[in-house]
Parts: sequence; structure tokens; C-alpha cells
Amino acid sequence: MAKREEYEAKTESFLMPLMKENNFELVDVEYIKEAGNWYLRAYIDKEGGITVDDCEIISRRLGDWLDEKDFIADSYILEVSSPGLGRPLKKDKDFERSIGKDVDIRLYKAINKQKDFNGTLKSYDKETVTITQEDETELVFNRPDIALIRLAFDF
Repeated sequence: MAKREEYEAKTESFLMPLMKENNFELVDVEYIKEAGNWYLRAYIDKEGGITVDDCEIISRRLGDWLDEKDFIADSYILEVSSPGLGRPLKKDKDFERSIGKDVDIRLYKAINKQKDFNGTLKSYDKETVTITQEDETELVFNRPDIALIRLAFDF
């Protein structure tokens, strides 16, 4: 297991009881390097939406635990936030609740000179994701080919 995966897994296992205690959902945990800085991010949600106060409660508890356990060797920035409007679909529960909703898909490699697709999420399994486009065309993508899939949003 890579250190990134180890840090994410340990953090997730600490957060799960906190999520249950507060009736929150843990959407994702990521340990990622951006612009030369490491970030440990926890994305949380709840029915009706997450508030700044909710994020603060979890951030304080998580920060105290991380200081106590001190298992991350690098300097990092801790962030606890809502997954936002363009929330990525990562886990089966994300896909399940998004059936019938519009999604945007970005591929690692272009298909017919196109990397970005959108449509209504029709189905998914361990290997594939199927969307229906506006013209009723169904497209099936192999999950390893998908760089990002998230809920679409219009302004």
C-alpha cells in the first residue's frame, strides 16, 4: 500500500465513527500534492447540506487526532469541506444515488478526438459506466478509462 493510500485509509477509519455520531456522510478522503503543498482533505455531507460549523467540528476532532497519532511524515494542510456542486462519483453509493442524473465524464484518452462527454447516468458496474445522451444514444465507458466523472451542473 502506497503512503497516500495508507494515510487516506487511516484517516477514513478514524472519521467513520465521527460521521455516524453526527449523522454525516464521508464522501471522500484524499491526500494529494498540489502546487508544491501536500493536502489531506476530507469531504463530508449531510441531508440538507453541510455547514461551516459542521466542517469545524470535524476539522478540530480530526486535527487533534492527527496531532496525537502523527503518522504523516510530510508537512500538509488539513481541509474539511463539502464536496461541492460538481461532486465526483467515486464509490458505488455515489453512482447508485446518481442514477438518472446528468453527469460529466472526462476520459484519459480521447475517443474519436473527444475526451469530454455528458449525459444521464443509466447504469454502472465494476467495469463500466453507461450514459444516455440527449439524442438517446447510449455510450458505455470502461471505468479505468475515466479520469473523472461528476454530477453535471448548469448555471
